[in-house]
Amino acid sequence: MSAGASTISDRAADTRVATARRVLLIAGILLVAANLRGALTSVGPLLETIRRSEGLSAGQAGLLSALPLLTFAVFSPQVPRLARRIGMERLTWYALLALAIGIVLRSVPLVGMLWLGTVLLGLSIAVGNVLLPALLKRDFPDRVAPMTSLYSVTMGVVGAVVSGLAVPLAGVLPGGWRTALGSLAGLALIAFAIWAPQAFGRRAQPVVERTSTARTPWRSALAWQVTAYMGLQSFGFYIVLSWFPAIMNDNGISEENSGWLLLLLQVLGVTMSAAIPLVANKMRDQRLLATGGSLLSLTGYLGMLIAPELAVLWAIIVGLASGICFVLALLFFTLRAADSYGAAALSGMAQSIGYLFATTGPVLFGALHDWTHSWSLPLIVLMAAVSVQAAMGLGAGRNLTVH
Repeated sequence: MSAGASTISDRAADTRVATARRVLLIAGILLVAANLRGALTSVGPLLETIRRSEGLSAGQAGLLSALPLLTFAVFSPQVPRLARRIGMERLTWYALLALAIGIVLRSVPLVGMLWLGTVLLGLSIAVGNVLLPALLKRDFPDRVAPMTSLYSVTMGVVGAVVSGLAVPLAGVLPGGWRTALGSLAGLALIAFAIWAPQAFGRRAQPVVERTSTARTPWRSALAWQVTAYMGLQSFGFYIVLSWFPAIMNDNGISEENSGWLLLLLQVLGVTMSAAIPLVANKMRDQRLLATGGSLLSLTGYLGMLIAPELAVLWAIIVGLASGICFVLALLFFTLRAADSYGAAALSGMAQSIGYLFATTGPVLFGALHDWTHSWSLPLIVLMAAVSVQAAMGLGAGRNLTVH
């Protein structure tokens, strides 16, 4: 074989190896994303069963649901510091193993394991929540929008499927709800295995922050606008997830149909999560989308207040709006950051404050309903929050970066 032919053959082999690595990286990212919702969404449908099994009060059951969000709030700011010391890939790998352990511990019938496992899985998911935007910023700088679309859709689809299968699996599997929840450890272990080449590959090294990102995002007005947008959209999303069926049920719609409307709402949200990043990537900035999505939410909430009999229409509108706002919040972590470390720092800040604020949403909404015996005041408060979100979108959507 001639030297020229040998060189061409070597280049082809190198191209194949590079392509294989790229495919493995994308598969790993999507598997990490697949583990960021299921361990959380599987609890809601089984909460009453768990409550009866464990003898929990209503307050304790509510705390169990809120505990992962509180864990995100406390731990998210620490993730960029840990990643800077040991590397994003390796920290993600450790987190996947910890997630599997946490899921198993949560299902073990020993005193305290339900709570310990929930905290551990919350810590693990916080790592993925913070680092995935940073990984995309570094490894796919020209493909941030489509990759954000892929991973947000993966999160949404897996979360919805797991939520739908939780009760049927608990009914047929030996061990009931414990086995149904514990089986999710298998998905975490698959991701752990697929991610191993990234954890020990040549790029798995400590993150060195650049001088341009040395300034903390906590002192940036733009970062606070991104954080406010993230927190307010999460506030509304978790309220809707928790209370939409009850509102519909109190307005004459059966529990079964209310559940189907909530499923429709979530499916439409996933659909928008797939499309919006591709649209946003072609725009000069995202102010129109951020504010428009928020005002669309406002329209849906107003409709629920004044014409609840048009429930299908409001489910469609709120579903579309929630998808727009959620994926934009994720996209802002990369678009508003100068580099991968900046994306991790901004993501950590926004998710810490955002999830801490979001935990108050369902509790406040329910308390206002108990106080007034009506959904009117809670919905008015929700509309006020989404109006502020629209204003924050004007700031967060600007074509600027946090420095």
